[in-house]
Amino acid sequence: MPIVSRRRLISGASAIGVSWAVAGCASTLTQSMAVDPAYRRKEVGYATREARGTIVVDPGEHHLYLVQEGGRAQRYGVAVGGEGFGWSGVSRIHDKQEWPDWYPTNDILQRRPELKTAIKELPSGLGLPGGPDNPLGARALYLWQENRDTLYRIHGTNEPWTIGSNVSAGCIRMTNEDVIELYERTPIGTKVVVLPSSVS
Repeated sequence: MPIVSRRRLISGASAIGVSWAVAGCASTLTQSMAVDPAYRRKEVGYATREARGTIVVDPGEHHLYLVQEGGRAQRYGVAVGGEGFGWSGVSRIHDKQEWPDWYPTNDILQRRPELKTAIKELPSGLGLPGGPDNPLGARALYLWQENRDTLYRIHGTNEPWTIGSNVSAGCIRMTNEDVIELYERTPIGTKVVVLPSSVS
C-alpha cells in the first residue's frame, strides 16, 4: 500500500472541500483543518474608526479583518508573500474574479521551472488558467488607488497549510473557503486599508 504524505492528504482534502462548496453540496463553507486554529476564521472584538464593510489587512499579524458594527470584525488568517509586505495604504476593490488566471513573472518561473510545462496562451498573455491547481486559488480581489493598479491582491491558495506564515511569493493568501466568503461579502468599490509592516 503506498504511503500518502501529510501534505498530499491535506491538499487533497482541501481540494475536495472547495469542489463541494463550489458545487453547492455544502450549505456553509467549512474551515480547512490544515490551518493553525489561531488563524481560522472567527468573529472578534476589533476597535477601529473604519466603517462597517471596510477590509483591514495587517500583514505583520497575518490577519485580515472585515469590519462589522459594534466594535466587531470577522477575522481571517492570511499568509503573506513578498509582494504583500511591499505596499501599504488605502485602496478600493476594483475587480473581483472567480478562479482567476495567474501570470507568473520570469523571476517566479526561474525559481519554479516545473511551472513552464503548465503555461498556456491566455487572454492576457502566457499564464496558468484558473482552477483548483492554480496558486491564486478560488477567488481574487484586485486593489486599485484611483485609476492605478497597486498590483496588490487578496487571493485564495491551494496551500492552506501556509496560512499564518510568510511565503516566498504572492500578496495576501487566504484559504479558498475564506476567500470565497470574503468575495461574496465585499462588493466592487469596498475600501481596503493595508497597514504597514516592519517586514521588508
